Order: sequence, then C-alpha cells, then structure tokens
Amino acid sequence: MKEIKAVIKPYKAEEVLRALHAIANLPGCIVSQVKGYGRSPKSPTGDVLESDEWTKLELVVPDRMVEAVLKTIHSHAHTGQKGDGKVFVIEAVDALAIRTGKRGDEAI
Repeated sequence: MKEIKAVIKPYKAEEVLRALHAIANLPGCIVSQVKGYGRSPKSPTGDVLESDEWTKLELVVPDRMVEAVLKTIHSHAHTGQKGDGKVFVIEAVDALAIRTGKRGDEAI
C-alpha cells in the first residue's frame, strides 16, 4: 500500500477529483484546504515564496494503483506554471478499518 499526498492549486481540485473518481475501485480521497510556502529553486538566495492556499488530496491505495493515480493527478493538475504543486508517495505500512476490523489492503 502507498499513501499519496498531492498539493495542488484549488482551482484544479474539482477537475482532478472528477478524474480520480473515474478510476475503477479507487478506495477514496481526503480533501483539505491548506496554506503553505516554498523556496524558489531558481533564486540564488533561496528566497521563500509567498504563502499560498492549496488543496491537499490524500489517498491510500494498493501498490497496483499508484501509477494510475499519479498519471491522473499530473495530467489534470498540470498547467506548466510555477506553483502547480507536488505529489508525494509514501509507504503505508498498515491500515485498519475501525468498523470491520479488516487490515491492510482489505481495509482500504
């Protein structure tokens, strides 16, 4: 299992969510509105960019779905402009469905 965290521009969120919803058997997605900042890699001084508002998507998916989710997020969140966002893929060690007690892939 992998946890996928995507930080994208808020105006792209509905488009990305519609596309994710079209992926067969996708377990689900948590959506949050967040604030953050970043450093400009092209700035010789590493200046901090202004704080901005983002939409954060969080998903836990079976390993076999990771590439489909990444391609979907990238193709629907990409504008080619600075600040399009980032996606992180993290190993998810376990999951527990509180209601059923199922574990691992069965819990997601």
